[in-house]
Amino acid sequence: MPARSLRAPTASLGALHAAFLTVKDAAEYLGLSPHTLYVWRHRRQGPPSFRMGPRGRVMYRLEALDAWVREQEQADSRSNAALNPLNAPRQERSTRLTSA
Repeated sequence: MPARSLRAPTASLGALHAAFLTVKDAAEYLGLSPHTLYVWRHRRQGPPSFRMGPRGRVMYRLEALDAWVREQEQADSRSNAALNPLNAPRQERSTRLTSA
């Protein structure tokens, strides 16, 4: 079964069926501000983006946004039990003998 999109952008009806989203549509899709995406792009953080067309508009591939969100979930110890420090095996403390 193919992965379902997280949330359909409402900014433009065409964006709903598009494989590529503008910064505005991608921000709405992720529940972020466009400014946040611009800052992340400048810092080389956040979801992958690229420039498209003669004017070089910044675009996001819808499937890349979904994959990026899944990566964020897996990297978070609250969503990934394997990363939760409370699930780690107990380590015994070593006792040191001090000579007097």
